[in-house]
Amino acid sequence: MNYQLKINDKSFDVTIASISGSSARVLVNGNSYDVQIGPAQNSMATAPVPAGASTTCSPASQAAALKPSGNSGVAEGEAILAPMPGLILDVKVKVGQVVVAGETVAVMEAMKMENSLTTHVTGSVKEIHVEKGKEVSTGDLILIIG
Repeated sequence: MNYQLKINDKSFDVTIASISGSSARVLVNGNSYDVQIGPAQNSMATAPVPAGASTTCSPASQAAALKPSGNSGVAEGEAILAPMPGLILDVKVKVGQVVVAGETVAVMEAMKMENSLTTHVTGSVKEIHVEKGKEVSTGDLILIIG
């Protein structure tokens, strides 16, 4: 789900890629974050956190305007997103296939290097949104695992 978040007159493009229990993967202005969802507190993590690291996010003390910027129309589950612009070289899975955490699901070329895209969850492939030879941009949806 995509949102436009405005805090103190600064705008942020926020995409909730997946939610699983008390964890979520979000993209903020193209940067990927793993966050823990918990009870509201009076503090908020404000420093950038690299993908794979965790932080606890709480509501900001300032009022934030959240507005959906569109309905993605995708299945529930873990979204595998393009980490950078590139070319899809191979899709290693099919819809309905069971995958395990850490498994390579697609291969993309970016900056003349091959990059394996892996899943962080175990489940079955719900949707595939790319095909071999397709150009993708940072944050583009590759596939959904549920």
